[in-house]
Amino acid sequence: MPADRLLPDDESAAIVALARDFAAAELAPRAAAAEEAGAFPRELFRELGRLGILGMPYPEELGGGGQSYEVYLQALEELGGAWASVGVGVSVHVMSCYPLATWGSDEQRERWLGELLAGDLLGAYALSEAEAGSDPGAMRARATRVADGYRLDGSKAWVTHGGEADFYTLFARTSKDRARGISCFLVPGDAPGLAAQAPERKMGLTGSTTATVDLDAVALDADRVIGAEGDGLSIALQALDSGRLGIAAVAVGVAQAALDHAVAYARERRTFGKAIIDHQGLGFLLADMAAATACARGVMLDAARRRDRGLPFSQQASIAKLVATDTAMKVTTDAVQVLGGYGYTKEFPVERLMREAKVMQIFEGTNQIQRLVIARHLARGAGR
Repeated sequence: MPADRLLPDDESAAIVALARDFAAAELAPRAAAAEEAGAFPRELFRELGRLGILGMPYPEELGGGGQSYEVYLQALEELGGAWASVGVGVSVHVMSCYPLATWGSDEQRERWLGELLAGDLLGAYALSEAEAGSDPGAMRARATRVADGYRLDGSKAWVTHGGEADFYTLFARTSKDRARGISCFLVPGDAPGLAAQAPERKMGLTGSTTATVDLDAVALDADRVIGAEGDGLSIALQALDSGRLGIAAVAVGVAQAALDHAVAYARERRTFGKAIIDHQGLGFLLADMAAATACARGVMLDAARRRDRGLPFSQQASIAKLVATDTAMKVTTDAVQVLGGYGYTKEFPVERLMREAKVMQIFEGTNQIQRLVIARHLARGAGR
């Protein structure tokens, strides 16, 4: 991981260094074995909560760490580069807290937010469905008004932490109106009628549980609605803008880790009497990998700084997610090539990094959807 970060102050530098040290000591040594076993690292999230990582970008008065997104994303990059499943889990948890922190009432925040930001409770974000992934307006899960609150029925697909989460920030239809017919709910993980199916069998991120969550007459009190009824789609899209920056940070971490492994190998491996990094063909490939990773980091931090200044950043978030995840896929693939036959074996981590990078081009909105979002901003004259 890069040690020469440009951070705004000593406190920020210390926080990122804490994340880097935790990643090196607690994540990197466990990642390969846990991914091989498909073991979900629940206790590590509690430790990250105790360190203050899970509440970093939220205000101190709400129980958070009061850090900027610029600093949070650099800490998240460190975690993601050491173990992507944990980095993605932190990003999802932070995103799942966003609706309550931003749209919740004072009473709701007072009641629930502290435990969420402290990591005592692990969150999940339940938006997608089998027939409503890139098009959330097509969702079918419904919340029906009853005398004392709501009844939830339906299924949510591709839920990170599905079956492991203590709470779900969940979106369901409250009317037939496409744009104003979706509402946001804070659903306890142990609610009667809520059940997770068997986890998906994935090519990567096997330490991160992904499952379909079924809702069968789940009863919720009326105070579990976050924001006003019908605000759900706006809430979801706002949360996704920030969540896409989190995924961009993890992707940059994965790319940097692959680059680091490739450079270390190229310095040691010798052919024709010299280290392979000194052969121009391979040296140029590594240079391109380094340049792409640095560019992805710069785009990500530019979007974060816009967010921190209160400027519109939706287009920049989509650009950051697109650039960072495409970069991670290219850099990890090239890292496998640098290591040759060894890169294709599980003795070295680059094959795992390549498998992990692929899904980052898919979740939080596919990269085709990111291009669509960017193009729509350009059509509205929002490109500068």
